[in-house]
Amino acid sequence: MANEREEIFKTDSEIEIPSFLRPEQGCGAQENPGEYPFTRGIYPTMYRSRFWTMRMYAGFGTAEESNERYRYLLSQGVTGLSVAFDLPTQMGYDSDHPTAEGEVGKVGVAIDSLADIETLFDGITLQDVSTSMTINATAAILLALYVALAKKQGADLSKLSGTVQNDILKEYAARGTYIYPPTPSMRLITDLFAWCSHELPSWNTISISGYHIREAGSTAAQEIAFTLSNGIAYTQAAVNAGLDVDRFASRLSFFFNIHNNFFEEAAKLRAARRMWAKIMKERFGATNPKSMMLRFHSQTAGSTLTAQQPETNIVRVALQAFAATMGGTQSLHTNGFDEALGLPTEKAARLALRTQQVIAHESGIADTVDPLAGSYFVEYMTDEIEKKTADYIEKIDALGGAVKAIEQGYVQSEIARAAYEAQKRIENQEDIIVGVNKYEMEEPPFEDILSVDDSLREKQMRRLAEVQSSRNNDDVKERLRCLKDGAVGDTNLMPLILQAVESYATVGEISDVLRNVWGLYGEGV
Repeated sequence: MANEREEIFKTDSEIEIPSFLRPEQGCGAQENPGEYPFTRGIYPTMYRSRFWTMRMYAGFGTAEESNERYRYLLSQGVTGLSVAFDLPTQMGYDSDHPTAEGEVGKVGVAIDSLADIETLFDGITLQDVSTSMTINATAAILLALYVALAKKQGADLSKLSGTVQNDILKEYAARGTYIYPPTPSMRLITDLFAWCSHELPSWNTISISGYHIREAGSTAAQEIAFTLSNGIAYTQAAVNAGLDVDRFASRLSFFFNIHNNFFEEAAKLRAARRMWAKIMKERFGATNPKSMMLRFHSQTAGSTLTAQQPETNIVRVALQAFAATMGGTQSLHTNGFDEALGLPTEKAARLALRTQQVIAHESGIADTVDPLAGSYFVEYMTDEIEKKTADYIEKIDALGGAVKAIEQGYVQSEIARAAYEAQKRIENQEDIIVGVNKYEMEEPPFEDILSVDDSLREKQMRRLAEVQSSRNNDDVKERLRCLKDGAVGDTNLMPLILQAVESYATVGEISDVLRNVWGLYGEGV
């Protein structure tokens, strides 16, 4: 046999890659697309009926600036909005809080009150667009703000569509934008589930996110395992709260990261669908096929983008987008090639959107369902990822479930170990990153970088002060008092939060009420 480049070929999930496979070695998915366990896709016709939703994750500076970007993207063919919020908003602090200094509008748009949401979506009819909001600890508040604006627009709330990420468990494990301890945080999530099942039946109540787990350094198999385990925890919490699984499970959604190993990424998505279907049917007794469908959004991997030779990222993003669509994603965001340097410029965002449009209209992959099915290698990879994922889920179950596994540091330590191993491979040139550890070149500084000026905070603080001086502050105090009483008790908090935001209570004021009742989560808590 000829010498091969590697003694053993394997993925970062430690799946060994055979040089070739025979028919008898690949099991293959026998069911049709749209049939349990949905390995081949959750819909019978997939993209032959309609393309995936093309979202572009955007948000920076003030609501005015972000609104301008949203309207531009819609004019360029985006079929769904995806809102990025700044860190103060994510952490439940208003722009005038000392903690917010230096962070207002930097990694997303600054939202303090309903006035900002009104500006953010000025000229956009919410009933006519699907909106995804990447927000977790303050998810209930931001959803309430969105609903309050929809009501002012006269929307039929039953037709309001979109997703709120609302996935706090991965924040404890991988990202860090948590506020409260796990128990009250889980209460907020199940309250949102229950309220939406009656008031917003077309809204996706959670986007259980593997994306940030993968960005923190996990392998593909770990991403699926930890994400599905979190999904199990949320489902169990809702069942424990008295909700019927077939009432809420069809509105659960997921969010996955797409890296550069094309075949592993596509197989990962196929395996995740199959596993979730079995979990819902066998563990939770779901009977409605829609409760067993794993619907997911994908985003190309920010952590794979390089500041060196940034134009090379165009190729990476295209490869990742191709894997996501070949794996059957329901919606997709493609990163701008310049995001290792700063917020994406308008040019970079447009090119990222055009990447999706070229794949949809010119590649031919949308003309058939699950085009990789029957590939010995893809079927083998699908099975192998499922085995590794099942092993992790079994370990997490033995620890008492996802919450206990996070509290004991198991998930964090596994992600850290995988990240360390990946970095070693890069430093030893076992894994080649083009332009970073091979094919380097001297290059001038990249000049076209979008940045947010620190003076933005002053503008946002002035707007906040105007809102607080013009609203009925007695009404605000009364609604915040009602929210406090609700938080102490066990009533569903969503109607109380909605009433508060409609009185122009701020994100920080509402979060402070809950902080004072529930406390803050920290190490050892």
